[in-house]
Amino acid sequence: MLRTLLLGLILGFLLQPAWADEGQSESSGYIGYVELKPFVANFGGQGALRFVKCEITLQVDSEDGHHAVNYHLPSIRNDIVFLLSAQEEGELSSVEAQAALAKEALAQVQATLQAEEGESFVTDLFFTSLVIQ
Repeated sequence: MLRTLLLGLILGFLLQPAWADEGQSESSGYIGYVELKPFVANFGGQGALRFVKCEITLQVDSEDGHHAVNYHLPSIRNDIVFLLSAQEEGELSSVEAQAALAKEALAQVQATLQAEEGESFVTDLFFTSLVIQ
């Protein structure tokens, strides 16, 4: 009887962290960040060749999102490079235009993840640096 009680207590203590972790992951409001390697792209169409260099950080809402971004990173980077290359000088010259570009890039990343994973995972996109030459 004492052995059974002792065994039950030991198992209860060992299993409790698993229950606690499961409840916390759903209600904890997880926010994580994925820093992408710098992007360098030419832009401007037929005019003088211009370059944009930027660093981007993605905000994800779960650990699964963090893993999904890393898994699909080649596709995400490809889409962002083509988006940057398609810009005209006027589309990058003001802060408002850069904010609009960030929203467009976010939508593109979310669409890629939605198509591949069935969930967008990424809640925001930040330009941590943006240099235009």
